[in-house]
Amino acid sequence: MTLKQNLSQYFGYDTFKDGQEKIVNAALRGEDVLGIMPTGGGKSLCYQLPAIQMEGVTLVISPLISLMKDQVDALGEMGIPSTFLNSSLDDHTYEERMAGIRDNQYKLVYIAPERLSAYSFIELARQLNISMVAVDEAHCISQWGHDFRPHYQAIPNFIESLTPRPVVAAYTATATVKVTQEIKELLKLRDPVESIIGFDRPNLIYQVVKTGDKFTYVRDAIRKNYENASGIIYCATRKTVEGLAQKLNAQGFSAAAYHGGMGAEARQQNQHDFIHDKINIMVATNAFGMGINKPDVRFIIHYNMPQNMEAYYQEAGRGGRDGEISHCTILYSPADIVKQKRLIQMNQTSPEREKLLFENLQYLVDYCHTNECLRKKILEYFGETAIEDNCGNCGNCLDQSEMMDITLEAQKILSCIYRMNSRFGLNMVISVLRGSRNKKIMDMNLDQLSTYGLLKEHTLESLREIIMTLVAKGYVLVTADDFPVLKLTAASTKVLKGQEKVFHKKHLVEMKAVKSKSKVTGKAVIDCDEALFLQLKALRYSLSQEKELPPFMIFHDASLKEMAAYFPLNKEDFLKINGVGQAKFENYGDLFIQEIQIFADENPIEIRPRPEADSSPREATPVEKEPRGGTYEKTYEAFIQGQPLDEIAAARGLTLSTIISHLMRCDQQGKNVDWSDFVDPEKETQILAAIESVGLDALKPIKLALPESFSYNDIKIVIHKNSLV
Repeated sequence: MTLKQNLSQYFGYDTFKDGQEKIVNAALRGEDVLGIMPTGGGKSLCYQLPAIQMEGVTLVISPLISLMKDQVDALGEMGIPSTFLNSSLDDHTYEERMAGIRDNQYKLVYIAPERLSAYSFIELARQLNISMVAVDEAHCISQWGHDFRPHYQAIPNFIESLTPRPVVAAYTATATVKVTQEIKELLKLRDPVESIIGFDRPNLIYQVVKTGDKFTYVRDAIRKNYENASGIIYCATRKTVEGLAQKLNAQGFSAAAYHGGMGAEARQQNQHDFIHDKINIMVATNAFGMGINKPDVRFIIHYNMPQNMEAYYQEAGRGGRDGEISHCTILYSPADIVKQKRLIQMNQTSPEREKLLFENLQYLVDYCHTNECLRKKILEYFGETAIEDNCGNCGNCLDQSEMMDITLEAQKILSCIYRMNSRFGLNMVISVLRGSRNKKIMDMNLDQLSTYGLLKEHTLESLREIIMTLVAKGYVLVTADDFPVLKLTAASTKVLKGQEKVFHKKHLVEMKAVKSKSKVTGKAVIDCDEALFLQLKALRYSLSQEKELPPFMIFHDASLKEMAAYFPLNKEDFLKINGVGQAKFENYGDLFIQEIQIFADENPIEIRPRPEADSSPREATPVEKEPRGGTYEKTYEAFIQGQPLDEIAAARGLTLSTIISHLMRCDQQGKNVDWSDFVDPEKETQILAAIESVGLDALKPIKLALPESFSYNDIKIVIHKNSLV
């Protein structure tokens, strides 16, 4: 088969995503490749697709034991024979798989880097026809990366021992320019064909929240914006993880904990429950590692600030892998800086590396205090230039707070640091500026300074915010001595002399949660029948339970939404759905077509042809297309003129259900639709109670739990109004 035929048959797409085709073809030509692609950019396909076409076996080196099983299961669903070897296998299973590898039963074999030092595996590798070695999470080989793994250093010698030398392919989502260069050098890549796609994830909305009550913020944010959605909350310590998970469960949320101090069985069970949608929220330390292969994570909250931008980018990158909106929030607290600095010092690393770690931490601190575009700050860290200064899609760019001139306050603060001989930290400087009478200040005669009490009208929080803003703008340096000390930089002179003004957001302390009035809103929302979508989700969940697979391995939500929009009732139409390959059709096609047919028989529906734009080749990541223009707008125009919905439906020759779907789409696009006009409060209360009782897996049980006078449209409206899907 040709490359494009394999792409369509196995993966269900007809075209490549940016950067994929270039390195896939290079690997097939026998050239080394390097792919730096953001999470969700399709790195896995870049070695899985050529592996199918190459004669021998492809070894995939990965540090992620849990992800190996997911990858192998997913490949099995696509009809691609693969296996993995790692410490999770018992001796009998391990030997069985080794025998299968010897007999050339697999196209891909996933291995942990520790296996490369095992004599039995080294001997096996010398007997195999290894066409390619793919190194996943390649940044782990660099000591300058955020997640250095010593066992990765064994990879170059292992590759050198193979005759003939196979193609070497390296992939990562997280690498600075320095780390990228070290990957090439340490892996000894031979003039690799590079595909560096960039680090921008337009569907991720970054924000920083400064609050003195983190738990209340998390609780309220989940209830208001993320009810029933999947999310990850990262904490710095095991104690915080356990305490927060306990609190969330006590509040009625579905949460589990994950940290390195738990037993392996408990960790695996909690991860399994999260991936399989049995719990909604994972509260974890950074032990909840790279490559969490769950596409529909709608929010990532960092309860404590991480150690550096690379760690933050990768952890935040676990949101929105399906291309839809995901909110990534850091809950900032000055105490987190102290905590992270202590963790760095406890690592007992070399002075050079410790200095780098402190610098990287400071960049993240500056990120938390900047007024600039947060997306721009992330891209600059990775050596990339933002297209524009205002992305319109991050907390700072969406925040319309008034800016105020804080030059005078800045001059007083800088003068105070100078008069304290740059010998003290943040809290002491603030205490002097506020005129504190504490014993230490009085004993050291700091109350005699001309700057003593100069800003006593300011709160501790506002002064801390202003000082950290001066740090972020480069006027003040926080040293990494035995304890943090504030020192002036050369740039501060311009502010002190009045040659440069300083501005900051007026509210200073707390940023409100963002709602999307953004320029970039991820993928277009497809106009699907929500009732059918729910039924297809229920069918998918049932199948996933039977097969012990995560639901998304059967079909992604995006694929189900297309099915619920275009009602494919035969093989030809079903194979047009993004993400449906031949193997998936053979495994599940008849079941889903049958479900769609039953729904079509029981409900008045409008079976539409796919829009003309949809006749273009499918892309390697499902992209939901806009239907032909005008139809929603016409419905909305009639609606705002006061026409009853049944009259609009009759005039346009459409069902009432379709008219309601049009208004839902208009609502999602920001047009004003008052849903309280459609269902009275008493009915809504009964419907919500029925949903609470029977769940949201399908509409029929909800309908049966209600009086006969309630319609499916009533239920759909309440579900939409309350953002339950």
